[in-house]
Amino acid sequence: MIKFITPTDLLPVRNVVLREGKLTNEECRFPTDETEGAFHLGYFQDNILATVVSLHPQNYGEIKGVGYQLRGMATLADYRGKGLGKLIVDHAIVILRQKGANYIWCNARKIASKFYGDCGFEAISDEFEIKGIGPHYVMCRMLKGNI
Repeated sequence: MIKFITPTDLLPVRNVVLREGKLTNEECRFPTDETEGAFHLGYFQDNILATVVSLHPQNYGEIKGVGYQLRGMATLADYRGKGLGKLIVDHAIVILRQKGANYIWCNARKIASKFYGDCGFEAISDEFEIKGIGPHYVMCRMLKGNI
């Protein structure tokens, strides 16, 4: 079941999956978590918060229209490979279309780029490095209009 959640709800999953539990949960907050228009979704399986994602209004580069950045996508290890990530991204896209968004984009870790490609995203940048995290691509999915 997918529900709207608070940033505080998702911090433990974000910490374990994206920061390997090396930080405190509070250190895993993003400055954009409380941005006006931001929202956070969680997929609950067996009353466990298994997958989380955060989205906030943010345009990218020269792409026209209303953009939202996807951040902090994370699925607990025991729940990976079950399609939960695609379900939550698809749900977020329904919400974004209702909000009138033209596109969704993210800084995708290289190891996650196939997942995002399977969700309809395209790489729109060369590979780049985020210090301490690793190689990434900017990936984008148009919801209406063209890149």
